[in-house]
Amino acid sequence: MNKIMVFIPMYNCEKQIIRVLGQFDNTVRKYINEIVIVNNLSTDNGEQAVIDFAKENSKNLNITVLRNEENYNLGGSHKVAFKYAIDNSFDYVIVLHGDDQGNIKDLLPYLQSKEYEKYDSLLGARFMKGSKLYGYSKFRTFGNIVYNFLFSLALFRKVYDLGAGLNMYKVSSLKTEYYFKYPDRLTFNCYMLLATKCYNQKIKFVPITWREDDQVSNVKMMSQAWCTFKIALLYFIKRKKYLEEEHREIKINSYIGNSVLRLNRVKE
Repeated sequence: MNKIMVFIPMYNCEKQIIRVLGQFDNTVRKYINEIVIVNNLSTDNGEQAVIDFAKENSKNLNITVLRNEENYNLGGSHKVAFKYAIDNSFDYVIVLHGDDQGNIKDLLPYLQSKEYEKYDSLLGARFMKGSKLYGYSKFRTFGNIVYNFLFSLALFRKVYDLGAGLNMYKVSSLKTEYYFKYPDRLTFNCYMLLATKCYNQKIKFVPITWREDDQVSNVKMMSQAWCTFKIALLYFIKRKKYLEEEHREIKINSYIGNSVLRLNRVKE
């Protein structure tokens, strides 16, 4: 049986993180071995909220809380979680953002059928047939579709999303740490997508449900749009050589997540 970890990046989402953990009911738990929350030095009380939840639900869930040694941003938190998955011999890692925009149950059909075993990654897609968007503006939807088209041209394959908050990766495909020099910013997922082509990874986009209610976005839309365009253009020109370059603003030798809490399920 595959050993599956769920990585939840958390940054100032105290109001949403407990709702995310509440998604793990009996239908989901049996497929998940451990939930790892990576706190990127949040300034709210989200970490304590997770600890309180974990202690109340320790009989049902294996929960680990890691706190980044520095503010590594979203991409850096991925690197912390990927290292944890590799070091602890997981077979797959699911990424589920802590702001309660995505829903783990969208992956249930693939977990139940084990279809995920055919791929190096399942990538949640907000803009393909079967997906559902709630509270997402038409303007942002249009912008994402345009950029999906640009990346489709760069990759010579249909792209439905540059990076939603629900993805699943085969850990064996991460062991070379090819992603180590990718940006620690939000564009990390764009580079991960480009890497699927360069490293001949087999991927599948899957429709997901996405909602925006009380979440607070950290994205500066215009600067993010320009940065994303440059990524597509430079990759189109330089291909694999571009991905092998250093893309971080600050070079970090080791991405460290210090253990704050680790609770293991009590077997009855």
